[in-house]
This record gives sequence, C-alpha cells and structure tokens, in this order.
Amino acid sequence: MTLSLNERLQKIRLIVADVDGVFTDGGLYIGADGLEFKHFHVLDGAGIALLKAVDFPIAIISGRISSATSARMQELGLEDVLYQGNLAKLEPWEAIKKRFNISDAEIAYIGDDIIDIPLLKRAGLPIAVANALPQVKEYALYVTQLSGGNGAVREVIGLVLTAQNLMQMAAESLTKDAYKDK
Repeated sequence: MTLSLNERLQKIRLIVADVDGVFTDGGLYIGADGLEFKHFHVLDGAGIALLKAVDFPIAIISGRISSATSARMQELGLEDVLYQGNLAKLEPWEAIKKRFNISDAEIAYIGDDIIDIPLLKRAGLPIAVANALPQVKEYALYVTQLSGGNGAVREVIGLVLTAQNLMQMAAESLTKDAYKDK
C-alpha cells in the first residue's frame, strides 16, 4: 500500500534541503575580488521562522562551501545544522540521521540536481523544486509550484506544518496571537 502525500507529510520529523537551486535560484555572482553573492528569498526565511516557532528541525546540505551560504544560514540560526563541501551527500545525510535519531522515512528532502538523487531515493518524502532537472523530478513524490530561490522551501514548510496541524500554532507564535479566533 502506498502512502498518500498527506500521510507522508504527517510522518515527517525533519526537513533536509539543498542550497543552490533550492534556497537560491542557482545563480552565483562573483566579483573580481572573489566575493560571492547569492539570491535568497525572504519567504524561505519566514518559513524557517515558522519551523523554529514550533521547534520543528531542518538541516541543510550543500555540495559547495560558500561564505554567502554560511552568512545566510547564520542569519537564520541554522549554522549548527549546515553541512557544506561534500558532493557525495550521503555522509552528511547519515550524520544528520544519527544526530536527530530518525529514520529515512521521517525525512523530507528538497533537491534540484543529480547529486540530490541518492537522498531523494532514501527520503520518506522526496521533493523536487519546480526548476529541478527533469531526471530529478522523476524521483520526487512532490514537485513544488514555486522555483528554488523563489519561496519553494517556504512552500514545503507550509505543507508539512499544515499536514501536522502546526501552522496555526506557528503563525500565532510569530504574530503574538493575531491569528487566534476572537
């Protein structure tokens, strides 16, 4: 019996995401001095705040080492769950599973490129962003409507929190009860 998307969303205890092409649009802006810039979307940052409001964990795996990624993840308070510099992402994946004491089935993974396929094969909920490569989408059980770097991470966070009846609690926590029924 195959689980429905909602059933899979309800079982998720951790979201793991790639960076370039998922948190960003995949573009790199590098100046003559080597200074690197990336485009991160504010909606994804808001999604991270929603996760933190209900103590829902997320971890980040990037094949590249990037000071721009480090700066953004530090700003989001995710520097301790950021794994960079390993194109073979299975090693950090296993470290994350051990750290959070969870199984593959309890992880939603968001990817966009072929180096994400091994993790998509293992994840309980494999997700590709709208602008992922076609061969990556073949392994996804869900493809976001939004593209990487344009709110795709926030879209996934919304799906998970809504399926687990945590969205209202997260929103109330962030907005000081503005969403409570009067």
